[in-house]
Amino acid sequence: MRAYRALLGAQARSQAAYRTSFVVDLVGNMGATVFDVLTVLVLFGVTRELGGFTLRETLVVVGLSSSAFATADLLVGNIERLPRYVRTGLFDAVLVRPLAALPQLLLMDLPLRKVSRAVFGLAVLVFALASAGIDWTPGRVALALVAPPAAVVFFAAVFVTTATVSFYWIDSGELANSVTYGGRDFTSYPVTVYGGWFRALFAYGMGFAFVSYHPALALLGRADPLGLPGWVGWASPGVALVAAGVAALAWRVGIRHYRSTGS
Repeated sequence: MRAYRALLGAQARSQAAYRTSFVVDLVGNMGATVFDVLTVLVLFGVTRELGGFTLRETLVVVGLSSSAFATADLLVGNIERLPRYVRTGLFDAVLVRPLAALPQLLLMDLPLRKVSRAVFGLAVLVFALASAGIDWTPGRVALALVAPPAAVVFFAAVFVTTATVSFYWIDSGELANSVTYGGRDFTSYPVTVYGGWFRALFAYGMGFAFVSYHPALALLGRADPLGLPGWVGWASPGVALVAAGVAALAWRVGIRHYRSTGS
C-alpha cells in the first residue's frame, strides 16, 4: 500500500501545485452534473410529469444517477485512457512493475478536479431525498445509505469492463463512451420514458435500471409502472456485485489476451 499512497500523494501535490488553476478546474468540473439537473428542470418547465413521475420524484432518480456516476468517474474514470496507454506502449511499463496493473492505471492520473462534481452530485441527492416526502422506515434509511455506493460500484464496473475492449480493439474509445456516458444519461430519467428494445437492452440487459430507477421506486414507496415486484427496488447491491464480478473477469481475461503493440 505504501507505493499506492506515494502515487496518490504525488498526483495530489502535482495537481494542486497551481492553486488558482486547480480551483478553476474544480468549479468548471461541476458543469456536467449541473447541466444534468438543469435539463430536468427545463423539461418540467413544460410538463408536470415525466414518464409518470413528478419533479421531486425525478430529482431522486437524477440525484442517485449523478452522484454515483460522478464518484465512479473520479475513482476509476482514468481507465478511459487505456487505449492510449496500449497504443503508445506505456501499458507494457505498467505490467513489468511489481504492482497490480489496474490500481496503477487508476492512480497514474487521478482527476482530483472531479471531486467538486461528486460533491455536487451528493448534494443534489441529499436535497432530493429531503424534499421528496419519503415515508422513512429503517429499511428505506438502509437503502438510502446502500444504494448510492452500489450505484458507484456498478458504474465503476462499467468503466472497467468497457475499457478492456482495448485489449482486443485499440480504437474502441467511442464505443466505451457510448456505454459509460450513455448509461449516465439513461439513468438520469425514469426508464418509463424509454420504450421497446432500447429500454429492454439498457435497463435490464445491461442493468442500468438498478442504478437509480428501481432504488428510487423503493425509496418513494411507489409501485413499478412496468409491473415488476417491489423487491426489485432492493436488488441494486446484488446487481452491483454481479457487475463487479463481470468487470474483474473481463479484466483478467483481457490482461491474458493482451499483446504489446511494439511501440
